[in-house]
Amino acid sequence: MRNTLRSSVLVAVVLSALSIPLSAHHGNASYDNKDVTIKGTVTAWIWANPHTFLKVDVKDDNGNIVHWVCENNAPSTLVNFGFTAKTFKAGDEVTVVMSATSKTAPVGRISRIILANGYVMHASVQ
Repeated sequence: MRNTLRSSVLVAVVLSALSIPLSAHHGNASYDNKDVTIKGTVTAWIWANPHTFLKVDVKDDNGNIVHWVCENNAPSTLVNFGFTAKTFKAGDEVTVVMSATSKTAPVGRISRIILANGYVMHASVQ
């Protein structure tokens, strides 16, 4: 009985130690913490866990289309700020303000979105 209890405790400790790295979340090492504003056309609104994504096509200074991927909070958080699975659709014109952008790709984290009618949707408490 005593060996079974020790074995059970040992297994629980080992499994707990192995699961800690699994709960780790991504960091900000690959992002520059500066505001970047883009204006373009929505190509997709991905309403999924653990993060939602707004894909936006933006013309650069040379007239080329840049495909931006804008990361937002989880749906369970965004519903508190008025977002739904139907907030955006392909073809919508939006201005996206990001608080952090990738150092190597057109990817960023949303702080607010300004709709074509001027309404501002915040992605977190302001």
